[in-house]
Amino acid sequence: MTVIVLTDCPQGLRGFLTRWLMEISPGVFIGRPSARIRDALWDEVRGYTGKGRALLVHSTDNEQGFTFRTHDHKWHPVDHEGLTLIHRPRDKAEGTTAEPQLKKKGWSKAYQRRRFGNR
Repeated sequence: MTVIVLTDCPQGLRGFLTRWLMEISPGVFIGRPSARIRDALWDEVRGYTGKGRALLVHSTDNEQGFTFRTHDHKWHPVDHEGLTLIHRPRDKAEGTTAEPQLKKKGWSKAYQRRRFGNR
């Protein structure tokens, strides 16, 4: 089984994929092409996404039963002890806090709270 998800891609690419896969929702394609056809489709997708993003998921013989590839995504697959997981980078806005940066390197957070007050 193969699933390709397109986001913000040209209409022509979607039309191309409908030759081999069925579009079950806008930008979501599913089917059972051979490995050779799947790889050829993925090469075409990577070449014609433009400013869009693409995700390919297909079944395989591993612990999870599937594997995936990404193109121009912020999230990337990472191998972790034989399992493929998605690494989702932290947004800059997510990592900021309202607390002032009074902390010196090497001091524990508990010490800094006691010394500088609970802010």
